[in-house]
Amino acid sequence: MAAITKEKLIETIKDLPETFSLEDLFERLIFLQKIESGIEQSKSDQVLSTADARAKLSQWLLK
Repeated sequence: MAAITKEKLIETIKDLPETFSLEDLFERLIFLQKIESGIEQSKSDQVLSTADARAKLSQWLLK
């Protein structure tokens, strides 16, 4: 699981409106975590080519 730095957390909170729900905060944090995870996967070459992604997607859509 990708770690989020305090700096990114503070930046995320600063970007929220003056009043917000915890649900809004959690959604943003989950989104941020998914981005960080994707960056880590990309750096460790855990990615699919466009052709492989299209093939996998077509299999999902045919089910």
